[in-house]
Formats: sequence, structure tokens, C-alpha cells
Amino acid sequence: MKLSIFMDTFNPVNSIDSFVNYYYSLQMHFLASDLLEKGLSQQQISEAILKAMKVGKSSGIEIRKHFMPIFSQRQNEIIKDCKLSSLGYGLVVMNADANLPVVGDFQVGMLTNFLADKF
Repeated sequence: MKLSIFMDTFNPVNSIDSFVNYYYSLQMHFLASDLLEKGLSQQQISEAILKAMKVGKSSGIEIRKHFMPIFSQRQNEIIKDCKLSSLGYGLVVMNADANLPVVGDFQVGMLTNFLADKF
């Protein structure tokens, strides 16, 4: 059985917006669920995403360019996930639980690179 979606009106704004979202999604090469393999729990990832999005909003970046909520399959299970740009991925890791080695290593690495460029 095929499913068809019928819309009785055409809204060009929605079409353009959908295209722009698709274009942005092509720039997102990371999944938040990849952080499960780095030792983060789903709860820690969700909290880090929310913090990262708050940082993005307060910094004036357009959130939809870096974060896209999706569903993905992991170990035969459908889970809430998020596609991330490089900046989005970095913000999520940076805002995750600092007790995790991957988070500390990332933060120290970023600061080391930043300071090396300045001096």
C-alpha cells in the first residue's frame, strides 16, 4: 500500500524553507548518537544538545544551520537523534558532562589550539 500526502494549496514559502533545511542538512556530517560510542549516555547527549543550542542562540548563530532533530536507527531501535554540523558537534561535546574524558580532552585540545594561534 502506498501512502500519498495531498495538499489542496501550494505554499511557496514552505517549499523554499524545506529546500533551505535540506541544503543545511547536507552540511551536517555528524550524528549526536555517535557520542554514545564515546561514553556519553542518551540523557547526557540530550542535555548537551540543549546547552549547545542555548549557546548558539545567545551567540547569534542560526540554529537550523547546525542542529537538525531526526530519528535514526541504532541496534534495531528507533531513537531521537540530531544531525550536527562541525560547529554543532563541537558545541555539544564542549557542553557535555565534564567528568567524561572525551569532553575534557576536547576542551583542552580546543584551548591548546586556540592559544597556539594567539602566541
